[in-house]
Order: sequence, then structure tokens, then C-alpha cells
Amino acid sequence: MTESWVNSAERIGADLHLELSGPGGRRAALTRALREAVRGGRLAAGTRLPPYRSLAADLGVARNTVADAYAELVAEGWLTARQGSGTRVAERAEPLRRAARTPVKAPARARGPRHDLRQGTPDASAFPRAAWAASYRRALQAAPNEAFGPGDPAGRRELREALTDYLARARGVRTEPDRIVVCSGFAHALRLLFGQGAGGVLRGPLGVEAYGLDFHRGLLATAGVRTVPLPLDEHGARVDLLERERAVRAVLLTPAHQFPTGGPLHPERRSAVVDWARARGTVVLEDDYDGEFRYDRKPVGALQGLDPERVIHIGSVSKSLSPALRLGWMVLPERYVGPVLAAKGEREAWASVLDQLALADFVVSGSYDRQVRRMRQRYRRRRDRLVTALAAHAPHIEVTGIAAGLHAVLRLPPGSERSTVKAAAWQGIALDGLAAFRHPAAAATAGDGLVVGYAAAAEHAYGAAVEALCGVLPPG
Repeated sequence: MTESWVNSAERIGADLHLELSGPGGRRAALTRALREAVRGGRLAAGTRLPPYRSLAADLGVARNTVADAYAELVAEGWLTARQGSGTRVAERAEPLRRAARTPVKAPARARGPRHDLRQGTPDASAFPRAAWAASYRRALQAAPNEAFGPGDPAGRRELREALTDYLARARGVRTEPDRIVVCSGFAHALRLLFGQGAGGVLRGPLGVEAYGLDFHRGLLATAGVRTVPLPLDEHGARVDLLERERAVRAVLLTPAHQFPTGGPLHPERRSAVVDWARARGTVVLEDDYDGEFRYDRKPVGALQGLDPERVIHIGSVSKSLSPALRLGWMVLPERYVGPVLAAKGEREAWASVLDQLALADFVVSGSYDRQVRRMRQRYRRRRDRLVTALAAHAPHIEVTGIAAGLHAVLRLPPGSERSTVKAAAWQGIALDGLAAFRHPAAAATAGDGLVVGYAAAAEHAYGAAVEALCGVLPPG
């Protein structure tokens, strides 16, 4: 706090929050409110009160009402008034002393895992703090005044334009800013599309991959959407079976890198599912959850590029930057833009406008590309380290799904998944069994396995985590 600010506050007096209520007129209510503020300690001894005119304007009362209340409290000894010094709280006006209270201890914070090998979470220690802060400063300085008002439910134009260029260049998405709606992540996108049940933008039943996030299935179930699982094989989801599911109105896929089993959707099946959507007059939902992280093969472009009018492309920065930012996007066919905006409401209520402006600058300045390249190299080294360690200590364990993404699938001997997950938990290793991702109505076609994330652990802790993992794997 600077001296000039203190002097300014001293001249004009402190702002007061006063509730004028209770019996009597406005003067009685104001007198009572000031007396209680002093008695309760909200107005400390020596505090200068606002001038009559200022307080009267703030409270919507006459100047004489304030003057009379001050005069009454001076007479009672609560306040003092001197020429040139204004009206102040009297030094002898002691606040009511509260009885001593036993401090309440905060609950103990649960300890995290000793070794974090959970899927879906990037290395939090690698967040580009300096580059993000620089983008935030530039965005704040360049922001027009209207950016600090109610937000456009479509999202800031600056971000939608930046995403249009980036997604076209990096993911092969064909769109324009007016077809992009900013959201707070994939789950928010699902809520906007299905959140109103039968009256939502989309309706079920919804075709889904037999293995996926239970959280997403639960969200859809809460919205009253029935999900129909599609079996998986070495070429991805069996989208050909959609022809037999006549009730299915749309399908949700992870075509670039099936989650969690790994592998892209085969080119023939990519074309087939778009043809199915055209024939049915429906739409494919594309979850591009880790589209930036490719290691051993040419990047697979977005499915949306095959037909922008039949695919809803959904992405976010939760893997590339941090899930804490709560920023994502939907690239929509033209006919869905209006209904999605109507579902979102008249104002932006989810994604911070300032974060949107900062992300726009982060993308346009090239910082986003640099961060993705840096993390792609780091995660590839970690993946290679995992594969090398398994080859040395558990050569009987097959590792799959490693050409892309932030996790690998370790294939286990039949019947060993549950005991291995339990053994990992005993050793403080956080990871998931493959069965945790299976749709309740789907057959266990993927076999036993572990889903091992190699991104979440900090760099210095990763080696110990891999060593601990090798120690709990079943013998060959």
C-alpha cells in the first residue's frame, strides 16, 4: 500500500457497508448501524468516517440525516468531531470482546500416491508459467474495454480466429470462427449437447466405443442418454455394426487414438462412419483428446476434415497445457451452432474471458506450438524409458497403444489384472486396470491389462515410478 493511497483514503474517509433496517426512521436506523459497527469492532478507534455528503449519497439519504446521526453519536461518546479533522471513531470506544474460541483444526489433507502413473493427466510441473504470464499480460494490455463486460457465449472472437488457423494447420480441421463455440472442456461439451435430455441439441441412443471413460458414460446416463457399445478390434471401433443399431442417433469416437486401448480408427472405417452419418442424417462426435501427441507415425488428421457437416470436433488444452485452465472448443456443423449457443445461454458463464484472450495470444505468438513440441519430446522419452524398462525386467509383458498419447496399455496374463492393480495400490502406485474402462454392456474383448500414464509424474520422480511398476507385474 503506497503512502499516496493512504493519504487519499484518509482525506475522503473509509467506505462503509451499513444495513439501515429495524424500527424507527432513517436517522434512527443509521445511528443504530454506526453504533453497532463501532461496538462490534468493524470501525476501529481513530477511523475517519466519510463526510456527510459522501455517506448520504452512498446510502440514498438526506445530508441532514447523516449530520444528525453523527451529532447524536458524538454526544454519546462513540464519535469525535473536530474542525479540520472530520468525524472519527472515539479512542475510548472499545469493541465488544468476544469469548476465546478453540481453534478448529483443518482436516488432514489426504496424501497423494507415492508413484503417479495415472492416465489422462499431463506433467503439472511442466506448465509454461513464464510464457503463459507473458501472454496474459499482452492480452490484458490489448483487450478492449468491452472484453470486461458480459462474455459472448460463443467465446471471444480472438480465440475462435486463432483456433481456426491452428486446427486447420495442426489437425486438418476445416472450419471458420463462427462455427466454433468455446466451452470449458469435453465434459462441458457433452452437457451442452445432451444436457436437456429429450429437448437437448442431440438425442440418444448414442453409439460409443466399448472401452472409454466411465465418467463420460455416467454424465450421459444422468442426462437420460442410453449408450450402445461398439466392439473394438485391431482396426478400432466396429462402426460397421451401426447398421444393425437402427435406434442409434449419433456416435461418439476417439478416432485419432482410441481411448484407452490405443491405435487409430482404420481409414476405411473413418470413411464408413461418415457415410453412415450422411445416410442417417445424423452426426459423429469426435473426441480429439490428445491429437497433438504423435511419436512413431505420421499424425492422423481430424475426422472432421472428411465432412465438416457430419462431424462435431471437440478438443481442449487439458492434455497439452493443463486441465486447470478449463478451456475447450467445439467445431460444429452449421445447423448445430444456434442450438448449442441457445443451450449455453445469453452470457459466457463457464470459460474465463481473460483466459480465452491469453490462450489466443499463446497460440498466435507460437508459444503453444513450442510447448507442444517440448512436451512431445519429453513424453516420447518417458514412453521409451517405460518400454526399455519393461523389456529388461518383464519381457513377457506386451506394451500396446504407444504410437501416440500420454499412456500405454500393458497386456497381462489372463486373470491377473485385479491382483496386479491391488499389488500396485499396496506399493503406492496409482494406475488403472483396463477393466475399469469397459462399458457395462460390453464383452471383455480387450483382455486383462493395465493403463499406465507416463505423463503425470514429475520428471525427477518418473524413474522411481517405473521401477516400482516393474516390481509389481506378474511373473512370466
